[in-house]
Amino acid sequence: MSRFITFEGIDGSGKSTQAKLLADYLSGKGEEVFFTKEPGEGKLGEAIRNEILDRRDIDIEPYAELCLFCADRAQHVRELIVPKLKDGCTVICDRYYDSTLAYQGFGRGLDPNLVSHMAMASSLGVEPDITFFLSIPVEQALLRLKDREKERNKMDEEPFEFHSRVDRGYRVLIEKSIPRIKVIEASTSPEEIHTEIKSFFE
Repeated sequence: MSRFITFEGIDGSGKSTQAKLLADYLSGKGEEVFFTKEPGEGKLGEAIRNEILDRRDIDIEPYAELCLFCADRAQHVRELIVPKLKDGCTVICDRYYDSTLAYQGFGRGLDPNLVSHMAMASSLGVEPDITFFLSIPVEQALLRLKDREKERNKMDEEPFEFHSRVDRGYRVLIEKSIPRIKVIEASTSPEEIHTEIKSFFE
């Protein structure tokens, strides 16, 4: 039976590490697992990722950034996520539309109603079965980012105030008590975090 699992959190929260660990764990249990991420999967996704996260010579207008993230998602869902779910795979995605709500809605300060409408529309009706939000103080997350200097992208390099607004965006979602969102304390070791996440699948 297919299921769709997403991981969310501010940059430096450790969500990518935990998403990959869960993919390996479920694969080891015999599940057919497809691991993916946003943005940057597929030919269009790779081009969009390069423009919005890697190129330093373009100052992207926030609304243009929103449109690019949503374009990436719509193509990603159609080309990869839906086919894999139809094949019966467990799909694990590092970021999904909650990131758009937090980053573009709160981080960039765009109209939340517009962002919500575009983010949901770009999912083509495909919603996660469960979302793990890795909760960590912004200060700790940014210290982690400093340790990965060579792998940092433009979003990682935003100031403390930006990451704080993004974190607040996620907290607003959590305050709405959305059942699929599971809050995971991410200040501990990767092993402890993985153990807690695994407990949802034992």
